[in-house]
Amino acid sequence: MIAVTDLVKQYGSFTAVDGVSLEVKPGQIHGFLGPNGAGKTTTIRMIAGLLKPTAGRILVNGHDLAAEPEAAKASLGFIPDRPFIYEKLTADEFLRFHAGLYGINGTGVDGRIGEMLDLFELARWRDELVESFSHGMKQRLVMSAAFLHRPRAVLVDEPMVGLDPRGARLIKDVFRRMADHGVAILMSTHTLEVAEEMCDVVSIILKGRIIASGTVDDLRALAGGADEQLTPVFLKLTGGSGLQEIDEVI
Repeated sequence: MIAVTDLVKQYGSFTAVDGVSLEVKPGQIHGFLGPNGAGKTTTIRMIAGLLKPTAGRILVNGHDLAAEPEAAKASLGFIPDRPFIYEKLTADEFLRFHAGLYGINGTGVDGRIGEMLDLFELARWRDELVESFSHGMKQRLVMSAAFLHRPRAVLVDEPMVGLDPRGARLIKDVFRRMADHGVAILMSTHTLEVAEEMCDVVSIILKGRIIASGTVDDLRALAGGADEQLTPVFLKLTGGSGLQEIDEVI
C-alpha cells in the first residue's frame, strides 16, 4: 500500500509538486500520467525516499517514510526510468549484491535469484557481464532486483522505455501477476495505451497538481466521452498539454 497526503516539493519559489494526494491499494496498478515537467518523477522520487518533501506525508505499507525510513524502504521496490547497474558484474553478482542490501542471504538466496532471472527471461545470461546486455535486458535486470526482496509496494518510472514488443509484453504480464498477488504498483508512463491496458486506476497530474483520478471509464465520463480512447480524454483534461510527446508514442 502507498498513501500520499498533501505532498509538496518546492525549489526556491518554484513549486514542482503542489499538494498531491493519492492512494495505491494492495493488488492495484495505479497509473500516473502527465506531460513532461508535470511532477511525476519528482513525486515518485519523494515516495522512494530519494528526495525530501517540503511538506506532506508518505505511508508505505503502513510505515511513515519520515519516521520509519528503513522500514518503509525495506518493503518497497523501485524501478527508475534510467537503470544504473555495475556493468563489470554478472547478472548473478548484481542480484546477489542487491540481495545483500536488503539482508537476504543464506541458502535461499540462490533460489530466489534463479526465480527472478527465470521470470524476466534472463536465466541463460546469469553468468554474463552486464556490460554485454542490451538496454532492454538491463531494464529487465533492474526489475528483477526490484522484486527480489518480495516488496509489497513497487514504484515504476516509465517501465517500457527501451523495451521491444516482446519485452514490453513480458513486463505487462509480470506486473499483472504481481498485482494479482497483492502487490501495490504505482507506475508513471507517457504511453497512454499502456495505462489503458494495464491500470486499474489512473491519476493525471498537471503543473504539480492532480487534476483527475479514477478508472479509465471514470476519466472518460469526466471528459464527456463514454467510448473515447484515453489519448483524447487526456488531451481534454490537460487542455492539450503534452500533445507532442503523445504523438511520439502512439
